Amino acid sequence: MAPALARTRRAPRETLQELLPKIVLAPSFALILVFVYGFIVFTGFLSFSGSKLLPDFSTWVGFDNYVRLFRHPNWIVSLKNLAIFSVLYIVICSVIGLALAIFLDQKIRGEGLLRPIYLYPMALSFIVTGVAWKWFLDPGIGLEHAMHELGWDSFSFRWIKQGDMAIYTIVIAAIWQSSGFVMAMFLAGLRGVDNEIIKAAQIDGASTLTIYRRIIIPLMRPVFLSAFVVLAHLAIKSYDLVVAMTDGGPGTATWTPALFMTKFTFGRNEMGMGAASAIIMLMMIFAIIVPYLYSELGQKK
Repeated sequence: MAPALARTRRAPRETLQELLPKIVLAPSFALILVFVYGFIVFTGFLSFSGSKLLPDFSTWVGFDNYVRLFRHPNWIVSLKNLAIFSVLYIVICSVIGLALAIFLDQKIRGEGLLRPIYLYPMALSFIVTGVAWKWFLDPGIGLEHAMHELGWDSFSFRWIKQGDMAIYTIVIAAIWQSSGFVMAMFLAGLRGVDNEIIKAAQIDGASTLTIYRRIIIPLMRPVFLSAFVVLAHLAIKSYDLVVAMTDGGPGTATWTPALFMTKFTFGRNEMGMGAASAIIMLMMIFAIIVPYLYSELGQKK
């Protein structure tokens, strides 16, 4: 009887221990369910409605908002800018991040000092980065002005004011901010490679370049994939950096889908079309995240 009584007394405590994590997580789960997934569903409904200034579910227009969206010249410009920005941002960040990681992986002196210096830009918000680079690239107060003050009167760098070049200034600022973060990811991957494999290759007479090209970099495929997913996600939702640097200008030269969505939803009272653009951006992110999750889950099985 005593053991049975002890089990009966322990039962409420064990039950509480099992329920406590669920109780603690329940409010967060409920908030995420409502304010993330709930609003995604709400935005989806808006994209099929004739909403203008305020939500209007009494008027259903089907796919008209999506048709109007892809016929709008500003949306086409936004997609082209996103393509330019994404390709350059992802490729250059990956190259610079890998180069910095390989440099630090040589066990150089001062690694403890260089690593936080490279990572520091990522600690800043994109708004701060955008304002700083806007000042730096402004011909009146930035780099061009400084060169003129030093006597180099022929120096000219007005990309931020030129419609065909302004998007590249956004790329420069974004690369400056994110390269250190990518470096940290690659450095962690490099430090995780089995040293026995490297020593075996060195015994066989493989050069350092060959070891990196044939052994180390292929083993870092998951890190490359993770870096791609993170950078692509940041590129698709790029908004604050663009607003801080150019606010989409000159004209619509640096518009991105996120900026288009904001301006049409809140600036031009086209809530239905703005919601449609938001759903398209969500589909872009899903197109990146879903294959990544499928690949990761497939490897674990």
